[in-house]
Amino acid sequence: MAFLFQNWPMYKDARELRREINKIARKFPPEEKYLLTDQVRRAVLSIVLQIAEGSNRKTEKDKALFINRALTSLNEVLGCCDCALDDEFITKEQYESFYGKIESLAKQLRGM
Repeated sequence: MAFLFQNWPMYKDARELRREINKIARKFPPEEKYLLTDQVRRAVLSIVLQIAEGSNRKTEKDKALFINRALTSLNEVLGCCDCALDDEFITKEQYESFYGKIESLAKQLRGM
């Protein structure tokens, strides 16, 4: 592959999380379309894009900035999951599954 970041486990995990979040978010109530649904979909997409964008930065400081942005977007996704659980848009089991994946991805990002 010409783009090394596509081989990174954290990038692959971020893509998988995005796919799963989007699948669930499509089932949120219609009145949430421009609220929680839109917010969580933009936040989870941001994680993938920040990893990709930061991968080719020339300095470690610049690369760290993008990884930190990915981490803050990941925190936002967790906040959205908290709200989705509170509003009963997702089950406790779905929440716990997302929480485990978010926690694993956060560890990878922090290790970068």
